[in-house]
This record gives sequence, structure tokens and C-alpha cells, in this order.
Amino acid sequence: MTAEARYDIVAIGNAIVDVISQASDEFLDEEQLVKGSMALIDADRAEALYRDMGPAREVSGGSGANTLAGASTLGCQCALIAQVADDQLGEVFAHDIRATGIDFDVPPLGKQPPTARCLIFVTQDAQRTMNTFLGASQFLPPAAVDAELIASGAILYLEGYLWDADEPKAAMALGIDIARENGRKVAFTLSDTFCVDRHRAEFRELIDGGKIDILFANEAEIMMLGETEDFDAAVAEASAKVETLVVTRSEKGAIAVRDGKTTSVAAEPVDQIVDTTGAGDLFAAGFLSGYVEKRSMEDCLTMGAVAAAEVISHFGARPEADLQELVKKRLG
Repeated sequence: MTAEARYDIVAIGNAIVDVISQASDEFLDEEQLVKGSMALIDADRAEALYRDMGPAREVSGGSGANTLAGASTLGCQCALIAQVADDQLGEVFAHDIRATGIDFDVPPLGKQPPTARCLIFVTQDAQRTMNTFLGASQFLPPAAVDAELIASGAILYLEGYLWDADEPKAAMALGIDIARENGRKVAFTLSDTFCVDRHRAEFRELIDGGKIDILFANEAEIMMLGETEDFDAAVAEASAKVETLVVTRSEKGAIAVRDGKTTSVAAEPVDQIVDTTGAGDLFAAGFLSGYVEKRSMEDCLTMGAVAAAEVISHFGARPEADLQELVKKRLG
């Protein structure tokens, strides 16, 4: 019998500080940046881009951490397993994540490699182009995975972004095994089309092996996973292998497929889209918050849409409004 969970969601993710700046399409072209993409960069490239970017603001980020921040705002008990360095940005990240009510107890590494940072360029059409230096986050060791912590979470949430380095990949694989041994749900987000392209075979192995219960993707990612331009075919293939498939479709809303039944919701209205950074992360936060409350698929999707709409209305990937109040107004 599954023991009662202490936490609603435990995540293994990147500990990243986002550096966000507005930029022109011309700047992206000059820097040879692919608009709307996420690229991994080294320390030298990170330093050069930081030097050339305009005025910026620093906000703690990381996909899984963003999702937990939203879920915590919605009333979930959350804990994060992630790696920072013993430096200023590491202190900023740890303070910010704990200030949102999330438990975070992984000891920092030394001064090198430094804490990860993501340089985000936001164009006038609200598209974000991300350039990520993984730094200390790519050295999250399996030893940081607390078996008791994983076992005490109703849902283990994993981000595909973290699959790029061997140590965190091993840490996530260990976390999956612990969660499944303890009857916990495992949720996984594909994160990015480039990420799917790099790791498609391994992601499909996880899915085909029945190790993922809840799979999050956007429209492009699910088709990349299925190696097809047929959206319906991609959804049908993936949904047959997981308990719940959730696919966001930007202005077309989102769908969830569970037990062969498809539920869809429209996108929530937004007065002005300012920055799409974190939209998928906050959608997952809303959906999982509804999921742990055993709400209907429609309610879960709506909560995700509400959270995503809030975060794209301002800069940064963390909610600024009271998500609980927004959900209450929307669902009663």
C-alpha cells in the first residue's frame, strides 16, 4: 500500500538564474541565435552574450523550479532537488526558491563550476530565445537524490532539459526507480524540440518502458517525439503509452488524453503577451495542482491555462499574481 505523501510534488531539475533582456530581431541575427529556441552554451559564450546584451533583470528560474514555484503558489507542498555552486547566484537561487515555500536542501558545490544561468532575449512579439550555461546544475550527482524525499512525494516531476549531462541523467533515473518502487506517479516534460531531437531514443525508451505516468509536451515537441508532422498521429502514439498525456498548443489551447478520452480547453485570454518564458512550466504547475486535488481533466487543463496566461503577461517565469485567486475566479 502506498504511504501517505508528505509532499504533493518533488522535482529534480536545473537550478538556473534567468537573465532576461529585451532584444531586436537584428540582434538575434547578429549573434546567430535561432529565434524561439533553447541552446546550450559554454562559459565563454555566456560571458560574451552577457557583455553584449542590453539592460537585464535577474530572476531565479529553471524549468522544474518554475513549475514548483507555481504549484506552491497554488497551495501544493513541494521540494526541489537541484545543484547550485557556492557563489552569489547560488545564494540568490536558494533564497528565491525557499522564499516561495519550497524545501531545498541540496548542499552547494564549490566555487567552480559556477551556478547555471540562462540568458534570455525577448523580442517584441514576446518570443524568447534562451541560451543556457548549465554550470553547476549539470553536476547534480545521484547521491543528491534522497530516497526518503522521493518516496514522500505523490508526484516526481522531471524536466527533459536536465537529460543533457550524465550525472543528473543518472540522478533522474534513480529517482524514477525510487518513485515507482514506492507507488508514486512520475511526470516528465519534454522541455524543448532541440532537447527531444538530442534524446529522442532515450525518451522513447522511458515512455515505452512504462516509466512515465504523466507526459507534458507542446505541439512541436510531441510531433518531434513521434517523428511525424501529423499531430493527431503523434498524440495517438504517445497517449497509448502513458496514463496521461498533456499537450499545450499556444493560442489553440491544450488537450489531455487519459484512458483513451481526449479533453480540450481553449487558451485563457491575455490582454498583452509580454514574455512567453515559463509558459509551459506554469501550465504544468496548474495542471499538476489540479491533479493532486483529484480534479477533472478539464479543471486541471483550465488551471494550467490560467497559470500560463498569468506568467506570459509579464517578464520572468515566476508568477506575480495570486494564482489561487485567479483559479477561484475562473472555476469557483
